[in-house]
Amino acid sequence: MSKIVHAYFTLLKSIIVMCLAAMVVMVFSNVVMRFMFNTGIPVSEELSRWCFVWLTFLGAILVLNERSHLGVDVVLQALGPRARRSCLVVSNLLMMYATWLILQGSIEQTMLNVGASAPASGLSQAWFFGVGVVFAATTGLILIYQLYQLLTLPAAQIDRFINAHDAGAE
Repeated sequence: MSKIVHAYFTLLKSIIVMCLAAMVVMVFSNVVMRFMFNTGIPVSEELSRWCFVWLTFLGAILVLNERSHLGVDVVLQALGPRARRSCLVVSNLLMMYATWLILQGSIEQTMLNVGASAPASGLSQAWFFGVGVVFAATTGLILIYQLYQLLTLPAAQIDRFINAHDAGAE
């Protein structure tokens, strides 16, 4: 199972790299075309925007998995182990609820836009909104796994759980 999970996150990293490379090529080409030939490539603006949205959502998945998102843990460090665990459980449950809302909204938007075509590329708008489904499904699984880890971890190891990204994540 670990190999499948590792392969999935490697795939996400590869997609992010491809999105970033595509954005650089499309935007640079468009700038050169506008500067040198007084024209542009309309589809490049749309596709680079789509790449940016996908890159952002997929990057957020990776950051959540590695627990390396920006956080202020001053209050958390001042609490005892039981209170820390309680705060972490509550924050995890709140994130799971927000993820559920994103999943519901993304599924609805994706289904509404399956038949709608993007103006420049003609691609289905479902590709644009579908990233929310990918994001919510993946982060939901990550959050469930992290909640399981948090609930089964001995109290003495809560600090290790909080600072897991400092040691290279799991």
